[in-house]
Amino acid sequence: MTTTTMNQSSPASFSIASIIAILAAIGSFATGAILGLILAAIAIVSGIIGMVIALSPSRRGGIASTLAVLAGAVGVIAALIKAIMWFL
Repeated sequence: MTTTTMNQSSPASFSIASIIAILAAIGSFATGAILGLILAAIAIVSGIIGMVIALSPSRRGGIASTLAVLAGAVGVIAALIKAIMWFL
């Protein structure tokens, strides 16, 4: 008697790091200069971690993490502009 084992895998899910990266990137645009800079840095670091985690076939979020890193970089620029505008 032979039994065939079905390979049932759970659907791929987003990593916590990619979700944190997206939320921090969005938050960096909605806050002031200092908090925006902190959130942009969190978005960049979490995005990089999310990209590494997304290398696993059971995880998703590589593109989301990449976009969060890019948005974090833009958030840093926006925070610096906000800081300059605050001083002027």
